[in-house]
Amino acid sequence: MSYEKPDYDNSPSLRTIAMPADANANGDIFGGWMLSQMDLAGSIIATQTAKTRVATVGIEAMSFDRPVFVGDEVSCYCKTLRIGRTSITVQIESWARGRLDETARKVTAGNFTYVAIDENRHPIPIVR
Repeated sequence: MSYEKPDYDNSPSLRTIAMPADANANGDIFGGWMLSQMDLAGSIIATQTAKTRVATVGIEAMSFDRPVFVGDEVSCYCKTLRIGRTSITVQIESWARGRLDETARKVTAGNFTYVAIDENRHPIPIVR
């Protein structure tokens, strides 16, 4: 599969390298590590949109299509799906590319919902 940029922003919200500490005994990257990278990427978009701190309140429609390996460059692309009164839903796709590869592969996707919160961690309306 050749690298085809997903139908999202022009650049990834987050790009990182999968390291040995992120892998299980078989050398595959933990799904939980992927979830945390996606959560970080989505929170960047949600925070920029809400212009305040946000908290993750839900993850849905998650799928793991292909494994990620130690040394892979992982890029998370985000697209805002919905902005509610206090919440923002972000669709996130993760793509991985081997260190010496010229192609990337889609490895996982999911929808993450964040809620805008104040300094006391109470939901607040999103100002548009």
